[in-house]
Amino acid sequence: MENNRNFFITIALSVLILAVWQYFYVLPRSEQQREAARIEQQRVEEQKKAADAANPGAGTATPAAPGAIPNAPGGNAIAAVDRNQALAASKRVKIDTPSLEGSINLTGARLDDLKLKHYTETVDKNSPEIELLNPQTLATGYFAEIGFVGNDKTGAVPDSDTVWSVDGNPTLSPSTPVTLTYTNDKGLTFKRTFSVDNDYMFTVSDTVQNSGSSAVSLFNYGRVTRYDKPAVASTYVLHEGLIGVTGTEGLAEYKYAKIESEKQVTPGKSTDGWLGITDKYWAVTLVPTEKQPFQPRYAFFDDGRHRYQSDFLTDAINVDAGQSATVETEIFAGAKEVAKINAYETDRHIRQFNLVIDWGYFYFITKPMFWLIDTLYKFFGNFGLAILATTVIVKAIFFPLANKSYASMANMKKVQPKMLEIREKYADDKMKQQQAMMELYKTEKINPLAGCWPVALQIPVFFSLYKVLYITIEMRHAPFFGWIQDLAAPDPTSIFNLFGLVPVTLPHMLMIGVWPLIMGVTMFLQMRMNPTPPDPTQAAIFTWMPVIFTFMMAGFPAGLVIYWAWNNTLSILQQGVIMKRQGAKIELWDNLVALFRKKPSPAE
Repeated sequence: MENNRNFFITIALSVLILAVWQYFYVLPRSEQQREAARIEQQRVEEQKKAADAANPGAGTATPAAPGAIPNAPGGNAIAAVDRNQALAASKRVKIDTPSLEGSINLTGARLDDLKLKHYTETVDKNSPEIELLNPQTLATGYFAEIGFVGNDKTGAVPDSDTVWSVDGNPTLSPSTPVTLTYTNDKGLTFKRTFSVDNDYMFTVSDTVQNSGSSAVSLFNYGRVTRYDKPAVASTYVLHEGLIGVTGTEGLAEYKYAKIESEKQVTPGKSTDGWLGITDKYWAVTLVPTEKQPFQPRYAFFDDGRHRYQSDFLTDAINVDAGQSATVETEIFAGAKEVAKINAYETDRHIRQFNLVIDWGYFYFITKPMFWLIDTLYKFFGNFGLAILATTVIVKAIFFPLANKSYASMANMKKVQPKMLEIREKYADDKMKQQQAMMELYKTEKINPLAGCWPVALQIPVFFSLYKVLYITIEMRHAPFFGWIQDLAAPDPTSIFNLFGLVPVTLPHMLMIGVWPLIMGVTMFLQMRMNPTPPDPTQAAIFTWMPVIFTFMMAGFPAGLVIYWAWNNTLSILQQGVIMKRQGAKIELWDNLVALFRKKPSPAE
């Protein structure tokens, strides 16, 4: 009894530790992170005047060494408090497409104002649109920029501080490209044409016209620069941070913490590929021209104001007198929608662009899983129903193996009396007990591990579904029915506030919703289909496992919990049918009755 009591205490403590771990490390702490970001921004703003007085150059780009990319603005100052104020500080060209709205900053011809029309911050219909790119004068500064590096012969070339000219008051749209111009004192005229498709791909075409009397040589660069990082980033499930596919190295991924440690990473030169910064659902990437070899780089700068940057610098571009040269760069800035990402890779010949979506090491399972769910979604019109249908299909695929496993389990039940006899006969000799058991298995042609296969088979499927729910934007804010309005988020209800009847805000560790409870009940019933293990320790695990899993699964996406509950239900039905065919007794009712029956005291 003492051992059992200690075991129950251990189980209770384990549940407590798991719940606390979920609350502090697994579940997003967006409110805490946003508050910390607000305090940090306020602190920086209070230091602005002092920083400007002490360092007048702060907030401007650092001059570049010959053949090097000029640094993005650093320093300590954040010049704007409000986004609208930051946008109004410079002349701009409006962007309006079916998927995007924003503007191009004529200072630097920079993409630093971009919102996603089809995506909002929350499921609330009145929620603000996702702000993907922001001016660098904000704490959330994030932009993409194309420029040039020149020399004495070229004179001043377009960079972060260049103010471009535009004719009229145009708007960039899929049907109306926009051309900017800049002419320097050495007779070089730069014409930059922005075009955009209906989705998320910009094309920047730069033509350099040399009207001077001698040939010039200059370099083209591009960079994606970010001054902050996501509130919750770089979990073990997916990559968030700097990313690219270039050269012979292929895929490169640098989490924010890693690039902060390494400062700069410079792979080998490349003639194709892409690089940028990726979030969970969004990405901003550059696709350099294939006409010029380029040097990719991933970097972190901490010279006053922290910033993360993926950039490239081409080899020298030579322009003879009276001649011109054109380079083209594509900029992807938007949502990582699977179909569109795949189309860009195929139609625009962008090498391995699909890797901007983190399918993981088990992509050979994750990708087919997404394809199946997405195909069923197009049929049912509801991702929740698609998940339920996917579960049925997966069960059907593995039915032959599961059928053998359950049949073996049914045979195990038949020989249970003989197993009890062996345990009693050799209670004091574990070696002989194991030998007798093995002989029994051999005689009856039973595989004692066969019953583990149905559970083992669920593990890769379970993880793949979790990955799909977690990383794909198609699942973001996808509703089911009733209170589940986002299958990628945890069940918002909780038994501890009577499912919303009591108006009290609960910590995440107590958010045990309806679907986690349903999952726990179905798991409990499935386990009770089998005889209770005679070993007290195994019996305790048998009893408490559904409770532990209920707490653990409560913080997982609702779609995953619904899948698990539905899968358990199908397994109960399948196991019941197979056991009945095998003539094995279904222990469910007897186990439920025994669970609530009064236990005799030791004296009795």
